[in-house]
Formats: sequence, C-alpha cells, structure tokens
Amino acid sequence: MTHLYPNLINGELVTTAESLDVVNPANEQVIGRVPACGVEELDRAVAAARAAFKTWSKTPVDDRRAVIRNMAAAIEANFDELYRLLTSEQGKPHHQAQGEIHACAGIISAQSTLTLEETINEDSDTRLSRTRRVPVGVVAGIVPWNFPLLMAVQKIAPAILTGCTIVLKPSPFTPLTTLKFAELIKDIVPAGVVNIITGEDALGPMMTSHPDIDKITFTGSTATGKRIMEGASKDLKRITLELGGNDASIVLPDADVEKVAEQLFWSSFTNAGQICVAAKRVYIHEDIYDDLSKAIAEYAKTVKVGDGSEQGTGVGPIQNKKQFERVCELIQDAKDNGYKFLVGGDVDPSGSGYYVPITILDNPPEDARIVAEEQFGPVMPLMKFSSDDEVIARANNSEYGLAGAVWTKDTERGVRIAEQLETGTVWINEFLHLSPFAPFGGHKQSGFGAEYGIEGLKEFTYSQVITVKKDALV
Repeated sequence: MTHLYPNLINGELVTTAESLDVVNPANEQVIGRVPACGVEELDRAVAAARAAFKTWSKTPVDDRRAVIRNMAAAIEANFDELYRLLTSEQGKPHHQAQGEIHACAGIISAQSTLTLEETINEDSDTRLSRTRRVPVGVVAGIVPWNFPLLMAVQKIAPAILTGCTIVLKPSPFTPLTTLKFAELIKDIVPAGVVNIITGEDALGPMMTSHPDIDKITFTGSTATGKRIMEGASKDLKRITLELGGNDASIVLPDADVEKVAEQLFWSSFTNAGQICVAAKRVYIHEDIYDDLSKAIAEYAKTVKVGDGSEQGTGVGPIQNKKQFERVCELIQDAKDNGYKFLVGGDVDPSGSGYYVPITILDNPPEDARIVAEEQFGPVMPLMKFSSDDEVIARANNSEYGLAGAVWTKDTERGVRIAEQLETGTVWINEFLHLSPFAPFGGHKQSGFGAEYGIEGLKEFTYSQVITVKKDALV
C-alpha cells in the first residue's frame, strides 16, 4: 500500500478522507499519497496560525532564532532520507538533490542571523522618533515544484523569524519532501506557528481570498502571480511574488571558450533547465560563436539524461506531464520553422518517464518561440551578436527581468554591461548563485518584492513609527 504522508496543522499530523497521488517523473509510478485539503482544513490551519500569532509575535527573537536553527539541524540529521525522497518526486539527479537539501539547512541557518534594527529618525531636545518593524500576521506561502523544500524553507524561516506564523501549500506534484520536513519539525516549532497543507491547485485561490490571511508569498509563473495579485487586492493583503524569467547570458569575445563551455552548459541544464534563473537565452559574440557553440555541443554529448537515482545521470526528467508537453511543443515549433539544431530535437513520447533530450539550437531568430518564451526545460538557444549595445538591447527586449549573466575576462566591461541590464540579479563569470544575505527579486513581470537578506525579511513586517514629545505637559 502506498504511504500516506500527513499534513501538519496546529502541531498535529493529520490526514483527510480524500487523497492525491504523487508520481515519480522518472517512471510515472505512484510513490506516495497526500491529503486533499479543502476549505475545512484551510480554515483549521489559518485559525491555528492566528491563535499562535498572539504568543509567537511576542516571543523573544533569540528564542525564535533557536527554533529556526533546530529546524536546520533536523534537516541535516535526516539528510539521506530527504535527498532520496526529493529525487524520487522531483526527478533531479542525486547530487543536485543533495545540493538542495544542504542549501535548505544552510540558508535558514544564515537567515536566522539577520536582524531588523530600529532606526532613529529624530533625537532632539524636544522629540525622540524611532521606526521599528512589526510582524504582518498570518502568512500564506505557495511553493512550486522545481525546488520544493528550498522554496518552502526560504519562506518559512523569514516569516517566523519576524514573528509571523505561516500556512504553507506545497505543489501537488512535489509535496513529499516538504511533508517529511513537517514531520521532523512537529515537536520543534510551537503548535500553529508552521502549518503545512496539501491540495489541488484550487487550494491556492482559497488561500489568496481567505479573510484571516494577511500576506501571500508565492513562487511560480507570472500568469498565476497576476491572479494572486488581483485576488489579494480585494482586502489589501501584502504580497511577495517571485515569478518567471527569460534570463540572458552574454558571452563577450575575450571569454575562454574551453573554460566557459561547461559552465554555460550547466547554467542552462541544471535541474533539467527547470530553474527560474537558468540561462534561457545565450548570446555569444560572433568572433567566438562557432568555436564556443561547437564546444558546448560536444560537452552536451557527454552528459547522461536519465533517472536521477541512477549513478552518472546529469540531467533528469521534466517533473510533470504538463510541463513535458509544453517543452515538446516548443521544440516541435522550432522544427516546424526549420531552425537548426546542434544537439537533440527528437523526443520519444512513447517511453516511460518525462524525458526530453538535451537540445541546443543554432542561432534561431529573436522572435522564435523557443527564444521569446521561457522554456523551463533542457533547451538552450545560442545566438550571435556583434556589439555591446546590440546585445544589451536584445537582452532587455523581454517582459521578464529576473536574472542574467555576463562572461568575460574584462570584469570592468562586464560590470558596465550588467548595470544596463533590466534584471534584479546579474552574475559576472558565474551562475545560479544566491546569497541568504542579498535580496533576490525580479524587475518588470518577473516579480514583486524580494526574498533573502534584510529586504526579504522586511517583506514580512510593517514599519511602525513611535514618536515621543520630550517636553510634553502631563
């Protein structure tokens, strides 16, 4: 019998009469079941969070830090079970799953050290004015399927550090690792402070419209983010939205072809390309385009696509059937339009598992769907450019603005280009690096607000100004 993973509501592990199947994308086999929560369970979770907020918001911050550190310790103590479970439900290779689990512990430990200091606005003979930060209240966290536990803890940790309580909804595609985490923290976190419930996509709008939820923090598609923003507007819920991206990497002519080829490959193909900040468009200067595109293609042929639990796998399956079909559609569109493929392009939909071969395109036009749309799969379009001004304009010609990268030996030139890119994050000579101490958020339609760092912590608070008139008559 398939194991049923319970939810966490008010410090108790609970189930429902109805359940959802969770499928391993490597073989399409059911590997677990989770509760199918609806309005009743959501109301219970929100009521528990509301009740817990009264005491948790007044709990000394050092005590809250200790709880978060204990959560990190629980993750490390159960490392092997967590990363294997993550691979089975998400599909990523074991070494990448290990990286995510280690990152979960490291990031929340680092976030526990952040402090929101009071600021003095005025300290004169007549008046003392100071600004402090106070918790928003009950938070709803909605998490995607590409980095399920990492996205969960990066919302939980800052929320509870600031004194908020949270109700978190994992993706129905990848809830198992997060529910195992819920089991591990049941006796670490006071009842009601962290509640984790599962359900179909319809559970998300129920959270957005719930009158006792004060803030929504969401990671996912831009289309869904817009619906959340619209729903939250009805009662002015606070929102943080980390949305889609169509991130551009720019390779200048002085880049070392042999050194850059492998790094560029993994900037696109880590987690089978299912990363919001993966390199979705790669612009290579015409002077080195032929050599570098060949080097990337040759390296791609050495990377194994397969089951993430098998030794040697570099790129796993697409996580779910819907996304698999979308990536296949984009590849087919490129074939129908006669674009040239350096590697891949042929998908066999008859086998078991959602596998897309590593696919690299040779200089498709800027208006090609495979370039203009976020692929979110193991697809890399390579394009030529001839000047800095040209490539900056092409990189910025997108409704998205999440991240980007510049590759060059001339870091000053790289910085000059980076400062002209309309994105929240730009890397120079590296990729996919996020720091718990630096804000991460998008420009344009890639998001609203920030995660990580002091700016991310502030997202869970209001500012409150207290002014004392020193010479007041009493």
